[in-house]
Amino acid sequence: MTFDGMWSAIEPIGHEASTGGYRRYAWSRVDASLREWFAAEATARGLDVVTDRAGNQWAWWGDPDASLAAGRSGVVIGSHLDSVPDGGAYDGPLGVVSALAVVDALRAKGFKPSRPIGVVNFVDEEGARFGIACAGSRLITGRLDADKARGLRDTAGVTMAEAMTAAGHDTADVGPDAETLRRVGTFVELHIEQGRGLVDLGRPVAVASVSWPHGRWRIELDGEAKHAGTTRLEDRKDPMLALAATVRGAGAAASVHGCVATVGKVRVEPNGVNAIPSRVTAWLDARGPGEAGVRAVVESVGRESGGVAVEESWTPETAFDPSLAQRLCGLLGDAPILATGAGHDAGVLAAAGLSTAMLFVRNPTGISHSPLEFAEREDCHRGVEALTLVTEELSR
Repeated sequence: MTFDGMWSAIEPIGHEASTGGYRRYAWSRVDASLREWFAAEATARGLDVVTDRAGNQWAWWGDPDASLAAGRSGVVIGSHLDSVPDGGAYDGPLGVVSALAVVDALRAKGFKPSRPIGVVNFVDEEGARFGIACAGSRLITGRLDADKARGLRDTAGVTMAEAMTAAGHDTADVGPDAETLRRVGTFVELHIEQGRGLVDLGRPVAVASVSWPHGRWRIELDGEAKHAGTTRLEDRKDPMLALAATVRGAGAAASVHGCVATVGKVRVEPNGVNAIPSRVTAWLDARGPGEAGVRAVVESVGRESGGVAVEESWTPETAFDPSLAQRLCGLLGDAPILATGAGHDAGVLAAAGLSTAMLFVRNPTGISHSPLEFAEREDCHRGVEALTLVTEELSR
């Protein structure tokens, strides 16, 4: 199956032998290798590859503009290729590789689509380098301001604009891209499930219903830099103690309000072993089935820590097209329908008014954003089969 060959080719890119995970950050050298791989695979299939204003890559089977003129928009499948720090192999790439395999499968059976079919590789979905998730899809839909995006900095102080320029992308044109979005009639994103829903149900594939509301907050905790060995305990203002309260408070508040919350990133200044910190910056990720509960968690954490929680990103609850979800559920033999606590480019497009759906492939570990993330090869093939069936139906 073509899936296996592509998977073997992409699997080593960005792999870290020391951790077993992947470091595939947006607009990096590794990202360039991934983008080159995508363009080469698409070109080998005779697909027309174009890059939008944000740097997302689109590979078209058929002419989307000519089809639009005839009143028929395209069917797009795909996902992203970037990762979180030391993430797993499947989050994102499974959807891109599967989408290319769908093109092969449809052509092998002689299918002639009446709508153009696009395969997309969204850039910077994870936000691991510049801090804002789904940056590529947020930019083209106008949910991320172009000037703000260009000014975002990574931990080395490199701006997104500088990184884009170094990668050969013109940043002057970055922003909303209505022309690209008009070509998309329906978007279906296949993704590894990032929990245990399918494991518990004993099913290989599911259809998504909604994406929980979620956000990221930056919490600044001020202290006083002093000598760790000569300063009496009563004379210390140690922000690490406030950090401890923040971390413990996040879990406790999430439990009370039926949500999940994590402090997953911390910056300590001056970060010396023998110095009391002058400042600690913590980043809180909070999600849940309702906005009120998530907001309550953040408010509680702020009270416990004594710090101010500054919202860096917020995504409200996003419902995927319910009629499309039901249609796909029936098409796939009454596949289960699952909600997700994860954010996706499909959710960003859904919030922008496009018809979107998601398919989940079983993850036997139930673990994601970790080297332990996994999918059995048979389930990967089942995912390709499901996406092929869906794409064929939608592009008739």
